Amino acid sequence: MPLKELGEATYQELAALMHEAVGLSFPAAKKPLIASRLAPRVQRLGLDSYEAYVALIAGGDDGGEFQMAVDLLTTNETYFFREPAHFDLLESELSHSRPQRLRLWSAASSFGDEAYSLAMLLSDLQQTGRIGADWSILGTDISERVLRSAVEAIYPEERLRHVTPERLKRYCLRGSEGSAGLVQMQARLREHVGFGQLNLCRPIEELGPFDAIFLRNVLIYFDAPTKQAVVERVLTQLRPGGLFFIGTAEGRVPGVAGLQVLSPGAFRKVAA
Repeated sequence: MPLKELGEATYQELAALMHEAVGLSFPAAKKPLIASRLAPRVQRLGLDSYEAYVALIAGGDDGGEFQMAVDLLTTNETYFFREPAHFDLLESELSHSRPQRLRLWSAASSFGDEAYSLAMLLSDLQQTGRIGADWSILGTDISERVLRSAVEAIYPEERLRHVTPERLKRYCLRGSEGSAGLVQMQARLREHVGFGQLNLCRPIEELGPFDAIFLRNVLIYFDAPTKQAVVERVLTQLRPGGLFFIGTAEGRVPGVAGLQVLSPGAFRKVAA
């Protein structure tokens, strides 16, 4: 049976549900995209309408289907050392300050590419004596599925296309035979990186203070008030003088005070 078209009322109900639960903002123009992303899942479940699917995920006992819908509706495309200018800035700052203890937070870590990119950089800095050995990285995301993948730390080689040959040799294990084309982060790198589930649109427990926070390429999913609230919530976990990064295409969040612009998408938290 062909799937019925996603009606306007059902789309508005879905959009309201996603906004209330996880802060996602879906304007009217995104209805065709949302329908195309959900269609295969709706059909796989044997449902004949989007209405039935929205009713399922709105219920209290959905068997984890709401989380599946969130995964389908958010783009998790990422790769190692995305937006390299941010990593260069972090390296420059740390090389100057030479901290002996470091805590970094990848606040929308997806599959972990960003967190392990940071781990490679910090490990390099430690080996050259520019930072101490006491450093760690926390990666958080709302999706359990991507976090499970991040803990495994196995990636297609294509995702590491911006990793230098020296770092590939130093930090990665290449698969062979049935695992050809895959790369796993070495255990000595993984031991510095931890992951946990977190909804940025809910109160955040005391995770910090962190010396740098990366909140990149997630604000695009939120409307303006939610963006401001999320950024202000996240910044409570950043120490004064710490570095804060968002995606370069995300601009500057209006209404958020206490940030000094360093470069596109890069800021310093000004001491109160």
